[in-house]
Amino acid sequence: MRVIKPHSINELMQRVNNIAGMTLGQLAQQYQFKTPEDLLLEKGWAGQLIEYVLGATAGSKPVPDFEDLGIELKTLPISFKGKPLETTFVSVTPLLNVTGMTWQQSNVRKKLAHVLWLPILGEREITPFDRTIGSGFLWQPSAIQDAQLQRDWEEQMELIALGRVDEISGHLGDAMQIRPKAANSRIVTDAIGPNGQIIKTLPRGFYLKTSFTGEILKQQFQL
Repeated sequence: MRVIKPHSINELMQRVNNIAGMTLGQLAQQYQFKTPEDLLLEKGWAGQLIEYVLGATAGSKPVPDFEDLGIELKTLPISFKGKPLETTFVSVTPLLNVTGMTWQQSNVRKKLAHVLWLPILGEREITPFDRTIGSGFLWQPSAIQDAQLQRDWEEQMELIALGRVDEISGHLGDAMQIRPKAANSRIVTDAIGPNGQIIKTLPRGFYLKTSFTGEILKQQFQL
């Protein structure tokens, strides 16, 4: 079954409402979406399934998932109590040629300008196939949230520009952290070193902390 992209936000939200309450397994069967043998090893499967069913178009391009609508899709695994179970990947962190970059022009800000959050019950004891899809909702950062993200982005990007990438840990940032993003520690990339020379380091990514996404859920559902 081939899904065409939604032509309006209303059409997209209609699709979101239609899948609320279904399990990932039911959805995969309905759309004849290929399901891997070992879902626990296929971390991206749920996101790919949802992207397919909702008609996301971006693939791996650095643009919002629903390019024409300017909306980024983020699935969010939650506990029985409605709290986020893991941090949310936003985008790859640039480690070279970072001088002159601004928050306003950053990929992170573009990705988070308009987000469709889709909570999915993700408790470990529920097999991925049986995880229930919650009520998706649209979100745009408030001025306070934008300022919080900007502060975290600028603080950590400054360390990268100064050649201090290896000082960055997950403890930095109130709303957003930078941490390694690689399948294993053999994957390395170029970065600026302490004396301005090029060094090899692990690729990094920007992730929203669970405290930040938890607040978004609280505001939406008055938890």
